[in-house]
Amino acid sequence: MVFITAEIGTNHVGSIDIAKKIIDVAVETGCDAVKFQKKDVENIYSKEFLDAYLESPWGTTQRSMRLNREFSLEQFKEIDDYCRTKKIEWYVSCWDTKSQIEMRQFNTKYNKVASAMLTHEKLLHLIAEERKHTFISTGMSTIDDVEKAVNIFKKHDCPFELMHTNSSYPSTLDEANLYVISELQKKFKCKVGYSGHEKSAYLVCVCAVMLGATSIERHVTIDRTLYGHDQAASLEPLGLRRLVRDIRTVDKILGDGKKRIWDSELETVKKLRQKFV
Repeated sequence: MVFITAEIGTNHVGSIDIAKKIIDVAVETGCDAVKFQKKDVENIYSKEFLDAYLESPWGTTQRSMRLNREFSLEQFKEIDDYCRTKKIEWYVSCWDTKSQIEMRQFNTKYNKVASAMLTHEKLLHLIAEERKHTFISTGMSTIDDVEKAVNIFKKHDCPFELMHTNSSYPSTLDEANLYVISELQKKFKCKVGYSGHEKSAYLVCVCAVMLGATSIERHVTIDRTLYGHDQAASLEPLGLRRLVRDIRTVDKILGDGKKRIWDSELETVKKLRQKFV
């Protein structure tokens, strides 16, 4: 069965209540997991960048915006408790080694490598050492970039699943390039999923499943008008509900690829198949 992750990222805009509402939607629609992001803002961005002017609901600098959209470890503890209560898996894509180490305390079942971190070899080694099933996004990357990352995970004997994606927010349909899914499968002999950032159509994700994607990650929000550049590339609750419904339907239609005579055909066999002489 296709594994479906509702990517919350920072669409919670720093609110635990909003995060819980999105988790509720993920549970109600039948998603398998929700995902967040974790960054050590003061260390991964330069002082000049953080001091730069930017108007947001929290102030007039990049720093104020980015810090206020990050959850603290105490808030992630609340997320952990809530997801356990709701019986849904959750995991995080960390953008730095400090965050990756800090998040180990929650012992989540999965890890995620964001496309932006695909070439951060020190972080990749740290993640692979945990030997958790890891979803590796491959946006804005060459095949050589992907191969280097794959080799790190193989070195540590860490299970992984590549995620084809386009890192534009939102991405356009003509750049979905879903045939890459089969190319990654052939080259790396592994599972390959799809992470969608399209503005409106969830059809791309459904097509990805038809082409063999083993997992789907889709940005989700409760309201696209909330602050943040990811909101426009996210599905609202109704869209997520339809997406999950259609993926589950396609999953059934595709079957397991094994040719057989179905029980439902047996009566027809008796009627229409004769002993030919």
